[in-house]
Amino acid sequence: MNHTLNCPLRDLHSCDVLVIGGGPAGIAASIAATRMGHTVAMVERSGQLGGMMTLGNVSIFMPVGNMTGFYAEILKTHCPEFYASGDPDHFKRQFNTMHMRYDCLRRVVEAGVKLYLHAQFLTVLKDDAGNPCGAAVHTREGLGAITAKVIIDCSGDGQAAIDAGAGYTSGREEDGATQPMTLMFEMQDTGAPVKQQIPQGAYTYDTVESLPQGRLLFFDRNDEGQVLVNMTRVRGHGARDCDVAHAEFEAMRQLFGVADYLQRHKLPNHRLTSIAPQIGVRETYQIECEYTLTKNDILQGKKFLDVVTQTNYEVDIHNPTGDAGCEEYDVPIYDIPYRCMVPKNVQNMLVAGRCISTDHVAMSSMRVIPTCFGLGQAAGIAAAIAIDDNCQLKDVSVARLHAELKKQGVEL
Repeated sequence: MNHTLNCPLRDLHSCDVLVIGGGPAGIAASIAATRMGHTVAMVERSGQLGGMMTLGNVSIFMPVGNMTGFYAEILKTHCPEFYASGDPDHFKRQFNTMHMRYDCLRRVVEAGVKLYLHAQFLTVLKDDAGNPCGAAVHTREGLGAITAKVIIDCSGDGQAAIDAGAGYTSGREEDGATQPMTLMFEMQDTGAPVKQQIPQGAYTYDTVESLPQGRLLFFDRNDEGQVLVNMTRVRGHGARDCDVAHAEFEAMRQLFGVADYLQRHKLPNHRLTSIAPQIGVRETYQIECEYTLTKNDILQGKKFLDVVTQTNYEVDIHNPTGDAGCEEYDVPIYDIPYRCMVPKNVQNMLVAGRCISTDHVAMSSMRVIPTCFGLGQAAGIAAAIAIDDNCQLKDVSVARLHAELKKQGVEL
């Protein structure tokens, strides 16, 4: 086994499927593969699973057209009465991030996934033929190697796929600018006016137009007086060190100013109760795969023979300049094909989640949590089929993929 690190690697684990990243795509991929009877390991750089649902506090189910499969299992647990209504067009409901954090861990552990938390993916390991066969990771116990027959990159940024040699694009076509980052937070109704406290260096906003997004965007959909606020905005590339470091601080300055504005103008009885552990990243890299989903595809509601998940979430492009404004418009329900997850010229690897192959506009629609669950579930099943049938991932039988998706509750 070849690797590019100039130090010895101890053998940590050997498995059929290695999943990089523990967000919605990674959770669904790992569990789907275990349901197919395969051994799975997952590497997650933080101490919790859930990705943006928990780490980013994007704690609201949004209206989409793919309330099926593993995502439906999540909905039935966290808001069964809303799932039972069967009306995705009017489905918006906040969920408890603490319960979600626990539930994600419970499901993965009970599925039998070998879980590595606080573990950082370092580089792809390659066999003598130059094909990916595992990954070097850094855990609490030091450097180690996990070998696998298939790797599923659910990192959000396509880290493993890029390291393996896959091509990629980033941002909008004309200048590469990506959607800005946002730090989510929550405020709680105390039943009485609260004392305002704004830290030194935080911003002060006096009008809606002066706010970072130039608008009010908060949700009160859980019947507990808790408000989820999505109103900060920082320009930058979410996979670049300097941009993220700047964004974490800049977003905090904005956040306290936004909370102060809301207390003065909209929510006088609400106090700031929680801030997401990390800033939310909407867009970084798109891996070049066997097919690229385009703006025209989603506007036309295009159907594909190798469909693996479907959505009608709107085009939602937060202004890449970081200024106020969003480009938003509805789209019909459309298919996302399996080929969007199969990197070109890279063997033994799939990508799932927001880093699949799309253009800038299509990405703004498919990037949301429900779609990532659907893509992850399909990736886990496809990896298992490729191992069972001893075939390349690009040659996985679509008929069998659809059959296995149906067995796991996916309706297309």
